[in-house]
Amino acid sequence: MSLEDFKKKRPFKQRNWTQVNASNSWSMFRIMSEFVDAYDKMDKIGPCISIFGSARTKPENPYYKLATHVAERLSEEGYGVITGGGPGIMEAGNLGAQNKEGKSVGLNIELPFEQGHNKYIDHDKLISHHYFFVRKVVFVKYAQGFVYLPGGFGTFDELFEVMTLVQTKKIDRVPIVLMGKSFWAGLLDWIRTEVLNNQHNINEQDFDLFIVTDDVEEAITYINTFYTEHDLAPNFS
Repeated sequence: MSLEDFKKKRPFKQRNWTQVNASNSWSMFRIMSEFVDAYDKMDKIGPCISIFGSARTKPENPYYKLATHVAERLSEEGYGVITGGGPGIMEAGNLGAQNKEGKSVGLNIELPFEQGHNKYIDHDKLISHHYFFVRKVVFVKYAQGFVYLPGGFGTFDELFEVMTLVQTKKIDRVPIVLMGKSFWAGLLDWIRTEVLNNQHNINEQDFDLFIVTDDVEEAITYINTFYTEHDLAPNFS
């Protein structure tokens, strides 16, 4: 289809500058309300670990079971669990916390696909978002560590945002755990070969920002000992 044919079939209606400015001004109130609601609820949860992964992972998938086990162990260690509130790996994280009577919260996002929040989140622990960037701020602000299981673009987005914030010292060092060695292997090989060795766009030390493991206990030990080993204090405020 040519551009002219597209315009005839679906004419584009250009908003004028006044309309754009008015829309932007009103959206600020919704943005502020999302921050206030999220901060108010999250302040009551305490130290948390954010768990990321695909919304499409089914309960019979080994990674669903792995996410459930990780969340159970985190709850036993006294951490709250933050997930995106949806199905798949997110559901597994909230399920694991519930299994051990731990605290968990779901930062749900309004999407035209992938159904709403999972059933393992109490109503008062569900925080709905319209804006991705507000949700991402809350994920980072209240997390003492991050666990990434296999996922799609959203999981990659969250991972590289946190890595960038740490690399550029916009946030303090935090434990970052990638779970599922076979899943992450190809991506990490490409980063080392192309991004590091061929293009020199990162440093060798950047690989020290995270660990990769299939072992739940290794992940838990790494998170528990991280702050001592790096001479840092976790931010529980």
